[in-house]
Amino acid sequence: MKTNKPEVWLRGKVEGVPNLLQPAAHALLQSCEEVEKYMKDFPEELLWEKPAGRASVGFHLQHLTGVIDRMLTYAKAEKLSENQFQYLKNEGKPDQEISPAFLVKNFQEKVNEAIDFLKDTPEKILTEYRPVGRKELPSTVIGLLFHAAEHSQRHVGQLLVTVSFLMENREI
Repeated sequence: MKTNKPEVWLRGKVEGVPNLLQPAAHALLQSCEEVEKYMKDFPEELLWEKPAGRASVGFHLQHLTGVIDRMLTYAKAEKLSENQFQYLKNEGKPDQEISPAFLVKNFQEKVNEAIDFLKDTPEKILTEYRPVGRKELPSTVIGLLFHAAEHSQRHVGQLLVTVSFLMENREI
């Protein structure tokens, strides 16, 4: 279904999001719309297929959600929880109990959480230092939020390629 709606970044400001975080909000919301579009009518039996040994659609959907979750945690100056480490460890592991719709819903909910976080983030803290990972590599609040957005866009692109390949090469 073709829509005449412009991309999210061309629809104006996201209400309540600080000016400097508008690009991150636009990218996250665009990712959300594209995931929904690409996953429409995607067959459940292809979710864990790894074409040419590459990442599965299931991995991309889990990873999209996981990265946003982890970047928000670091932006809050918190360390990852055991649940987050377990989620990371399980990204891409086939689980027949998980449906494409479930993964899409999880991603949409995480994007909504991220948008709420952006709305609650004062611009004055954007350049504050935030340690990342066990090695506590240096970043900033804005760096983490930008990474969540651009990394989402990257994996949505990979998701599109994987979905289109699987659908075109599907055995009927």
